[in-house]
Amino acid sequence: MVKIISDSTCDLSPEIIKELDITLTPLYIISGDEQFRDGVDIQPVDVFRMVDKEKKSLSTAAVNIFEYETVFEQYSASHDEVVHINISQGFSACYQNAIIAAEEFPNVHVVDSRNLSTGSGYLVHDAAIMAKEGKTAKEICDYLEEAKTRMNASFVIDRLDYLHKGGRCSLAKLIATRVLNIKPCIEVADGKMRVGAKFKGKFDNCLDEYVKARLSNIDNIDLKRVYITHTTCTTETVERIRGALAEKGFKDIIETNAGCTVSNHCGPFTLGVLFMQKTPLV
Repeated sequence: MVKIISDSTCDLSPEIIKELDITLTPLYIISGDEQFRDGVDIQPVDVFRMVDKEKKSLSTAAVNIFEYETVFEQYSASHDEVVHINISQGFSACYQNAIIAAEEFPNVHVVDSRNLSTGSGYLVHDAAIMAKEGKTAKEICDYLEEAKTRMNASFVIDRLDYLHKGGRCSLAKLIATRVLNIKPCIEVADGKMRVGAKFKGKFDNCLDEYVKARLSNIDNIDLKRVYITHTTCTTETVERIRGALAEKGFKDIIETNAGCTVSNHCGPFTLGVLFMQKTPLV
């Protein structure tokens, strides 16, 4: 029997986590001398309150080696094999820490998802289904190494001030996007973030254009599953995006809320559609 573990950053819903018996290792949100475990001691609504109302500056921190050792020790003893899937090492030290911790446990396998949020969550979801079907750790890891090259993950961000506070957006760009009412698309490519298309106008209108652009090559998209992952978007907005995805033929459309780590970097009113392509990203 194979146990699937991931980071709190995978942003899968509590229902999926429970149904497929996935264990999460929480990253940390740091505020001064205080630290909070993502999804355990703090929720996204707390992040937005602390930043917007209390004017606090928050940062994130990786799961440390000792914490990984503790989790690996527990599950390597109770399962034949363990597969742990990390947020991309391009975003966090979690992968490096997990690799060091796993050296003491020969039946623990660590995989760099080269992604974040439900870009890695998609892989975690698939891995947990495969484990439930009785697949071996090697079969699961082989699949993940190939599948992660086909993950299409992106978000449209309404407010860039959170990226600016985190050092990922210059003041000049922040001012320009506000003046011109630009909503950028942030893409994940080769385990790192980059700016993709830029949309202009009201957030909901930009989302419509974003979805249309992301699905323009529909013949190269695996329609088995897609995630709508967002922070504080309205039900009306999400349902409109869901309708657009349904029209394209996606079989399983899953809404998830971005966790504290993603929320702290992207801010409120962020939404992405995340799916898998049939061929690797270029």
